Parts: sequence; structure tokens; C-alpha cells
Amino acid sequence: MFGQCLNSDLLAVARFDMYAGLVRTRQGFQAGLPSTVAGAALSIAAIAGFPSTVAAQGMAGGGRTAALPGFRFEGALPVIQYHDVANDAGLSFRHVAADPVHKQYIIETTGSGVALIDFDQDALLDIFLVNGSRWEADSSKPLSSNRLFRNLGGLKFEDVTESAGLIRSGWGQGACVGDYDNDGKPDLFVTAYGANVLYRNRGDGSFEDVSERARLATDDRRWSTGCAFLDYDRDGLLDLALANYIEFDRATVPKPGENELCVHLGRPVVCGPRGLPGGRNALYRQLPSRRFVDVSSQSGFDQPSGYYCFSVLTVDFDEDGWTDVYIACDSTPSILFRNNHDGTFSDEGLLSGTALNADGREQGGMGADAGDFDGDGRMDLVKTNFADDIPSLYRNEGDGLFADLTIPAGLGVNTHFVGWGVAFLDVDHDGRQDLFMVNGHVYPEVDKVGGKSRFRQTKNVYWNTGQGGFVDVSEQSGPGVNAPESARGAAFGDLDNDGDIEVVVNNLDASPSLLVNRARKARWLQVRLRGVESNRDGLGSVVRLRAGELSLVREARSGGSFLSSNDQRLHFGLGNNERVNQVEVRWPTGKTEVYGSTRADRQITLVEGQGSPVSEDEH
Repeated sequence: MFGQCLNSDLLAVARFDMYAGLVRTRQGFQAGLPSTVAGAALSIAAIAGFPSTVAAQGMAGGGRTAALPGFRFEGALPVIQYHDVANDAGLSFRHVAADPVHKQYIIETTGSGVALIDFDQDALLDIFLVNGSRWEADSSKPLSSNRLFRNLGGLKFEDVTESAGLIRSGWGQGACVGDYDNDGKPDLFVTAYGANVLYRNRGDGSFEDVSERARLATDDRRWSTGCAFLDYDRDGLLDLALANYIEFDRATVPKPGENELCVHLGRPVVCGPRGLPGGRNALYRQLPSRRFVDVSSQSGFDQPSGYYCFSVLTVDFDEDGWTDVYIACDSTPSILFRNNHDGTFSDEGLLSGTALNADGREQGGMGADAGDFDGDGRMDLVKTNFADDIPSLYRNEGDGLFADLTIPAGLGVNTHFVGWGVAFLDVDHDGRQDLFMVNGHVYPEVDKVGGKSRFRQTKNVYWNTGQGGFVDVSEQSGPGVNAPESARGAAFGDLDNDGDIEVVVNNLDASPSLLVNRARKARWLQVRLRGVESNRDGLGSVVRLRAGELSLVREARSGGSFLSSNDQRLHFGLGNNERVNQVEVRWPTGKTEVYGSTRADRQITLVEGQGSPVSEDEH
């Protein structure tokens, strides 16, 4: 994210040659390059135009200071009107990360996440905001604790942190939600620089810290970032995947300007991640005793090590019924762990085409999400990146291969944003998944440099045209999108149960945003899953829906975006369809069930075992 961009033309070409060679070895592709590598071949000529060393500080990989042409579209654009109602909603919270102007260490710049959790089971999503800290105690300032806000209905919230037992200070990072003990009550895992915490939901409005009992207590110098609950071994018990960013020691980290890795555009800035030791990712398997065992090494999840990893995304990319894991990494290749069905994972980031961009370059990956943007029934991937670069859009081509379609899909139009939280989100309910991204620079000093980048940045809304590309409609998407903040974590969910998806943003050194889309939209359906033989949340389930001419797919997951956890209900925009013809669920056990027709504009709950099994010839 912030490290020196040491990528020369020769290094980029070498990485491309290695990348192409790896893909050629994949069975069935010996005859030539698939489009994943063909896309890289088309853009490899552009490498000659890149400077051999980009600015001393800044995201590795991009080197794109000029915007590219957008996707060509002729037709009517949707009406989108996001407004920030956080103040009226009662979200009295302020994120703290040491001095908001004079940053000394990288941990003061990365911000924190958001989790949406119906902790009291009243059918209203509550909001958990993770907080940072200060290095020295200041009795004149309030405690910088994480905060839980209970949803009162009507987009009004009250702070119940103390009564819920969640007061905790420290360098909080991310959060993920999952019913790890299958008792019907959502639990909460919070990552930090220092001790991570597993909070068990007691069911009486409060939580208990069971980290020690569950054997999830961590070293006080570990810097954990993204997390996700998943059932990687399909035993009905939720396991836990965890990304780690840097082996950070305040006593040994250089100060701003102390070496060439601590300078950005000629100004002293915080050091890292380049020059600092990278982290080692972790995987914890849950036992029937409700305790977890660290299987990072035996599963292969801790390799490659030394990468700077942020967000954890769980998706069955190859459609084999087993959950895979994608980890967005900063200034190093991103990781795609393919589930080998035997308790182990293999990193196929390079083989799949998702580790680097189309030019064979590392990027400054922060947030990630998966969705079917082109309607072919397969899960595609989006990743947000650092400035002087563009976000990454990888189309799933099947057989574990992806094509980098960022530029042809129209996502090369903005190069000055530093992207964080992200989601495939149907903003107008037309059945096509759009993209919502929140942004904010890491260096307050950037405001003194000049140029287009600013510390506080606006958000991006890219509307899906249905013709293979996106149009940037940010400027006409309302004041909530165009209000500048240094945003970090973002969670997406229906907070008032009206079918629209709200966006909760955790802004660095500032109050949060709660964005509500007040424009009129089309029909919708929300699907809630209840596992019986599978894990209670149904995490890892794939839901396919048919409504008129629409054929839609969503996947149930925990974690994602940037260090955040979204509404676990699955949202479908239905266009003008008043009914859904059929809903099909493939549960984490591998069993598939079909559920009958239902009307639009409602939430339905699908319980495992209460549908009709699908025979083999119906697939």
C-alpha cells in the first residue's frame, strides 16, 4: 500500500513470463494462452511506457497516473440518491488513530472495519464499529473503545456497548460475524494489533469473551486484519480464516523520512509496508468441543508467508462445492487458496490470474468482494487498490481461471483514489450487480503536494450496463457519495428491512457514515438461510434464483469488503418481476434443494431439508 514501488520494466516482464508459463502448464491449455493471459499479453506493451521506478512511496504495481477511456454506453442512466443520515440515526462514534494530522506509524493509517449483526434477534441489523487507539493515555479525552449500536427501527440507533460487555480499547482492525456454536445467536470475532477476541453471544443482550476457552488467544504483537468464518471441511462447524499484515514492532520501525521507504512525493511519511516483515496468515479448525485448533501449517494456509495481507473473502470460485479463500494483499501478490477437499489449500493466485494485474504487476490490494457481474452464473472478483492505479475486476472464466477485465469493463477511469471497502451491490434492483467503493488516502501530507489526490476522498458508484461493462455514475449518486472522507471499512445491509441496501462506513479519525439510497427502485427479494445439517448460518451456500428472464446467483459468506462483515441475508434485485419462479440452494454439505415460487418485495427464510431435492438430470 505505502511501500516503495521498486518494479522495473524487466521485473514486470519476468513476472509476466513466469505467470504465462504457469498458466500454460494447466491441463487443457497447452495449445495456447487462455484469455486470462491473453489479456496480459495485450497490455504488456504498455509496460514500456511505465517509469522503471514509480514514486518512492506508493502502491506497488499500478503506475497509472492518467485515466483511461470509460465503457461506451448509450442509454438512460439510473437515478441514485445516497444521503448520509448517521447524525440523525444516533451513531455517536468517532474513530481514533493517534494524531489525525501527524501520522508516525503505518498502523495509524489503515483504519478499521464494520460488522452488521442482529445480536438481539429482533430482525433488525445492529452496527458494530471497530476503533483504533492512541499510544499514550490522555485523561482529557474519552476512551477509544469499539462500539455496538442497537437498531431501534426507523434507522435510529442507541449505544449499548457497555451493557453488551463490549467495552475494549486497543488497536482494533476488523470484525466478522458467525454463529460458531450453532445455537441460533450470531457471535462476533474482532481482530487487532495485539490480542484478537472471540465474543460469544449469550442471548440476553450481552457477550462474553471466550478467546481463551476457545483457544483463539493471540500474541500481543500480532497484527491481524481481515477475518471470515467458514466451514472449509464441511463438517457443519464454522472454522476461522485470518489474515495478518505486518510483524509490527513500534520500537524498531523507522520514523517518517528516515530512509527512502519513508518518503512519498518528496515528503516524509509513515514507513511501510515495504521494508517491514510481512505477516503469516492463519486458519483455525473448530472441534466438536467448541475449541479451535491452529491448522495453519498443516493446511498450507500460512504459505506463502511474508505477504502484506488485508481482506479475507470466502467463495467457491471453481464451483466444486468446497469453499475457497481469496486474500487481498498490499504491495505483494494476492492469494487465492483453492480448497483441496482434504483439509489443505493450494495457492493458485498466479495460476488463476488473480495474484497480479494484467501487466504482471503487484498491486496495493485492500478490499475485495465476489459477485456475478456478467450474469453467466460464476462468481467474479473485484479488488480495491492504492492510488496511481485502478481497481481490479477479474471475470471468472471457469476451470479456476480468471480474465482481468478492469480496463475493457470501464473501471480504468479513476486513478487518484485509494480504495478500501467494496461490494457488488444492485443499487437500482434491475437484477445486475453494480459496484460501490469507498476511498481515502493514507497520508495527510498528500494535501500539501498538489495534484488530484486528496486525503479525504469521495466514493465511487459504477453502474452495471448489462453490456459487459460499468459506467461511473458517482457524481450523480447523491451527496452521501460525494462527501469527502478518508473512508476505510464499509459494510452493506438492509438496516430498515425495506429491501434497499444501506452502507455503513468507518471513516479514519472521524465519525461514521450511514448512507441511504432514497431513489425509487424496482422489485427485490431477500433470502435468509438456516442450516440444519450444515452450519446454522448456511455460510458457503450458493443460492440460484429465476425470475422471468433473470437468472441470478449469490453466495452466503462472512467477512469481505475491507475488514468488515455484511448482512448475511442474500439480496436480489428483480427488475419488474413480481414473482420469483424458483429458488435453488446448494448447501455446504453439497446437497441441493429446490424451493418453490414466491412473490417479490419480501424476505424469505429457507431451512435446510424443507425443499425438494434435485435429481441428477435436473442440474
